[in-house]
Amino acid sequence: MLIIWVIFNYYCSVKVLPFKIPKPENEALVYQEDKEVLFYNRLHQHKEIQISLIKSGEGTLVVGDSISDFKTNDIIVIGSNIPHVFNSDTKSEIPSFMMSLFFTKDSFGHDFFELNEFQILKNFFNQISYGIKIQSNHEKLKELFLQLNPSNKLNRFILLFEIIQLISKSKNEQISSFVYQKNYKDVEGKRMSAVFEYTIQNFEQVISLEQIASVANMTTNAFCKYFKQRTNKTYFQLLNEVRIEHACKMLLKKSDISISEVALHSGFQNISNFNRKFRVVKKMTPSSFMKRHQ
Repeated sequence: MLIIWVIFNYYCSVKVLPFKIPKPENEALVYQEDKEVLFYNRLHQHKEIQISLIKSGEGTLVVGDSISDFKTNDIIVIGSNIPHVFNSDTKSEIPSFMMSLFFTKDSFGHDFFELNEFQILKNFFNQISYGIKIQSNHEKLKELFLQLNPSNKLNRFILLFEIIQLISKSKNEQISSFVYQKNYKDVEGKRMSAVFEYTIQNFEQVISLEQIASVANMTTNAFCKYFKQRTNKTYFQLLNEVRIEHACKMLLKKSDISISEVALHSGFQNISNFNRKFRVVKKMTPSSFMKRHQ
């Protein structure tokens, strides 16, 4: 395991996109534990399907064109070649610990999942094209994940199919609505990663189009077109989503804070603009959001 992590960390240091999951030759299924203060916080994509349990930790999740959050006990499935990043909250005291399985649809043979015996899993592969977050059967799925570490390779193979079967029967929420269909080249990956990282670190401040375009090392016009092609939204739509997700965390965690204070700490200059953008993203007012989650 230590050797794999050395290879993994070395590869992370020199490549951003595409990203290769390190695995020994002749192994079709990879089990990996990310046990760090922070998860790997660079936008990346890989051909492997990723099924992950957040055993502990919290932060921002970027999948395709979507910005949301992740927290302890979340179970997330990311389909093949979807750009994504788990950006751990640096202010959180909860350590980051993620357990993941990686495999491709062809890992066990080109037509393996086309066999009649696996038709029941067809729905699973259709669902994960844009990434999903599981909404039910958490305890049962967590129990299966906790068996992975002490299991041998054969039993991990069996557990994978138990996990997939249970996920296919579970309620889920689609994470993304748009995925750029071309694989990012390394230079594109670094550029988009820099944009997301700058946004997540500086969303509380005023960010101008000129500033973010300079982060991407592009003119403003070129950046706007480039970003829209790869995310199907404008940069400021993305920025507002980051700010609203942060506002949601504050509304749920701090009952003694006013909505106007939440707006200010989330990067909005006035309460009316905050309320308007909140309704656009969450389809409800901040006060309705608080009542629903109390």
